[in-house]
Amino acid sequence: VQLQASGGGLVEAGGSLRLSCVASGLYFRSYVMGWFRQAPGQEREFVAGVSSTGNNANYVDSVKGRFTISRDNAKNTVYLQMNSLKPGDTAIYYCAADKITSVYYSINDKPEIYDFWGQGTQVTVSS
Repeated sequence: VQLQASGGGLVEAGGSLRLSCVASGLYFRSYVMGWFRQAPGQEREFVAGVSSTGNNANYVDSVKGRFTISRDNAKNTVYLQMNSLKPGDTAIYYCAADKITSVYYSINDKPEIYDFWGQGTQVTVSS
């Protein structure tokens, strides 16, 4: 299984970035997909998650209204559109896959629940 994240970079406050994560080696539709981030000296934090169909999404409060998670199951890809970026958004962003194991499966926000992880992509927001 591989999750390949891309799209990070350096942007000024107020700017936008779009992260992508392409999955291979798994049946993409059987996984909830999530984005997490980790700033230096801090724990890994849930940012957003999307259900297998893409119809449901959850966000951490600090990004609601600014970030949008989506997925394209035909391309095995999950996206994170980040608008109105702030210096506090600076972190390494990771995509992750959580295998669905029941009919009514929730979008988990705990990193230890997720089965597979990408390598991370750096997002730096300057003030």
